[in-house]
Amino acid sequence: MNTVKPESIALFCLTPGGVALANRLKLALPMTCYTSEKLLEEGFTAFDGGFAQALRDAFRQHSALVFIGATGIAVRVLAPLVNDKFIDPAVIVIDERGQHVISLLSGHFGGANQLARYLAGVLGADPVITTATDVNELAALDTLACQLNAGMEEMRTAVKTINHWLVSGKRIGLWCEDSLRDELARCDTRGFVPVDSLEEVPELTALVCVTLRATLPALPLPVFKLVPRRVVAGIGCRRGTPLPLVAGLLRRQLGEQALDPLALRAIGSISLKEDEQALTQLAQSLRIPFEIFTADDLRQHEHRFPASEFVRQTTGVGSVSGPAAWLMSQGQLVGETLREQGVTITLGVSH
Repeated sequence: MNTVKPESIALFCLTPGGVALANRLKLALPMTCYTSEKLLEEGFTAFDGGFAQALRDAFRQHSALVFIGATGIAVRVLAPLVNDKFIDPAVIVIDERGQHVISLLSGHFGGANQLARYLAGVLGADPVITTATDVNELAALDTLACQLNAGMEEMRTAVKTINHWLVSGKRIGLWCEDSLRDELARCDTRGFVPVDSLEEVPELTALVCVTLRATLPALPLPVFKLVPRRVVAGIGCRRGTPLPLVAGLLRRQLGEQALDPLALRAIGSISLKEDEQALTQLAQSLRIPFEIFTADDLRQHEHRFPASEFVRQTTGVGSVSGPAAWLMSQGQLVGETLREQGVTITLGVSH
C-alpha cells in the first residue's frame, strides 16, 4: 500500500506559470520539484532524460506525483504504467492557474483524494474528487483500511463489494473490539451503521469487524474482518536457523494468543541478526519491517526478562526477544515468551 508522505512527493511543471504555482505549493509541503532546463531555478531539478521519462521514473519511486498541466498529458504519459490501485502512487493534476486540483489516480489507498483536498486548500482551489463514496459523502472501506493501517483477506474483492453496497444505500454494519475503539473514533466511518455488540446485531446487508482476533463468532450475515496491524514479534534464534522453523513457531505463537496473522506489524531482533536469512526472509515474505536494535538498546530492558548466559556471551545481552518486543510495543506484551529449538519469540501489541 502507498501512504502519502511529504518527503516522497514529486512535482512536475512545464511552464513559467507552473513554476510559479510550484513555488507556492512547496512552501506548504516538502516535495521534489522538476522542470525543464530552460525554466530551471533554485529549488528545482531538471528532467533527467526528458519530461516523460522523468515522470515515469518518479511513478516508480515516489508515493505521490503532482503534475501542473493538462490532464491528457499526464494520462498519455502514465497510462502504460498504471497497474493496481493498491500499489500505484497517488497522482494529482493541477491546472496552471491553480483553479482545480484533480485527484487522478489512487484516490483512496494512495491518498490522492486527501492530498488533493489539502493542496486545493493551500491554493484556494476547487478539489475535483470523483470516487463514488466521496461524492456521496460516504466513507470507503479502503480509506478506512488506510486510516487504521489494516489488512484483510481478499482485500480487493471486499473493497469493491462493500463500497458498492455503501453507495447503493445498503446497510453495512461496523463493529470494533474495545481496544481499538479510540482509534476507530478518529477515522471516517460515514455511512456505516455502528454495531455495539456481536450478540445483538441489527438487520444488515453485511458487517465489517475491526479486530485483531483470529476468529469471530458465527453470524447470520456476510462478515468482512478488517485487521489493524498492531502486533509485533521480538525474535531471537541461533545462527542458521531454518526459515520454516521460525515461521512455523511464529504462526503457533500467534495462534496461541488468538491473534490473526494479518495483525503482525513488524518483527525485531538484535543488530547481530540483521543479516540472519530466516529473519530477513520472514519479514520479506510477510511484507513487514524487520526492526534492528543494538545490544545497548536491549540491555536497558533485559532486567525485565530471564537471562541466558549463552545468549549474553554470543550477543552481549542476556535476552533478545523480550527486550525487542518491549521496545516495539512500548511495554505492551502479550502472553509468555516461546522458547523452542533455539528460537525465542515474544509478542507485543502497539496502539
